[in-house]
Amino acid sequence: MRLRAPLFLALAAMAALAAGPAANPRVVFTTSLGKFTAELDPGAAPATVANFIEYVKSGHYAGTTFHRIIPTFMIQGGGLTPDLKEKATTRPPVRNEAREALAKGQKNVRGSLAMARTSAPHSATAQFFVNVVDNPMLDYPSQDGWGYCVFGKVVAGMDTVDKIRMVKTGPGDVPATPVIIEKAELEPAVRPKAKP
Repeated sequence: MRLRAPLFLALAAMAALAAGPAANPRVVFTTSLGKFTAELDPGAAPATVANFIEYVKSGHYAGTTFHRIIPTFMIQGGGLTPDLKEKATTRPPVRNEAREALAKGQKNVRGSLAMARTSAPHSATAQFFVNVVDNPMLDYPSQDGWGYCVFGKVVAGMDTVDKIRMVKTGPGDVPATPVIIEKAELEPAVRPKAKP
């Protein structure tokens, strides 16, 4: 009887290995202008992805906005409410992994997801941006010697991102009508099918 449990666990582990590694995590953003899905890359920026996922799981992004929109550059969100009040963050800033992410092929190109930060290189918390054009000047080392860490890419709904980037803005690149992130949710993990 005691041998059956270890045997079962060993068989389950072998089956999981045969099915291949789990796919990268994906986050579905539901906004006031539609949905888009981003696939995260924990292999390129593990601390950044773990930090982002914790904010997603906690519901932090619900009710925040894309508060800075530049149609020839990027859309930034995840930190301010529609009345432009900063939403409190619950986690310490994450270490800037832009160099490591670039070494794994993650660049600030159209559709990539990157962390927003202040002029301090290790100040990123919850705010992020989606590049709407290629922005190589943001890659490590950038002008400040650090760059902006890319940790994922939009894999569905780039048309929604383009709708967001084309909204009318006013002073400070703030949308005239708030673009609200209604929710951000992790997609259920999916493993690739085993090869016969």
